Amino acid sequence: MKDNLQQLFGNIDIYLFDQLLKGTYDNCYTILDAGCGGGRNLVYFLRNGYSVYGVDPNPEAVEAVKKLSQNLAPANPLSNFVVAPAEALPFADESFDLVISSAVLHFAHSEEHFESMLHSMWRVLKPGGYLFARLASDIGLENLVLPTGLGRYLLPDGSERFLVNEKMLLNYTVALNARLMEPIKTTNVQNMRCMTTWCLQKV
Repeated sequence: MKDNLQQLFGNIDIYLFDQLLKGTYDNCYTILDAGCGGGRNLVYFLRNGYSVYGVDPNPEAVEAVKKLSQNLAPANPLSNFVVAPAEALPFADESFDLVISSAVLHFAHSEEHFESMLHSMWRVLKPGGYLFARLASDIGLENLVLPTGLGRYLLPDGSERFLVNEKMLLNYTVALNARLMEPIKTTNVQNMRCMTTWCLQKV
């Protein structure tokens, strides 16, 4: 059973898996992973006939996800996978039913860069489409992170990230005229870092 689950879903983000179990994305057919890495969140979609796309600024990651796609979904065009940054997605407006942004937005260099990435992802979403975002936050760590400038902070785990908080995410939700699919959820990893899940629908 363990091997079957691994084969079916790969090393999927547990909170993306949660949304799949809830049926949130049942009517999504075109999927973009913006910052796809080697494709850890795309195994299920490739195995189940979705039209799957991915971008990553790392050429080696894009080659890896192409090989994954070729193995799991030979009919899915390899040209769907492109070397590109999240803030400059090379796709037309309103192209996708679901955009996945897992552990990407917290690499923003500044709030301006964060907004560029966010608006780029939002631009390519169809009306009624979904954004799944998982990113670092200071929620629960407010007194344990040290600002380094431009919205970036040094975390107790030694990493430096652009951090959001609940107020910021709620403000962006309103600014995007988005529907918050469920309450913002944050996982605190032993006071070393906090990861927040932000699930939106484009109205």
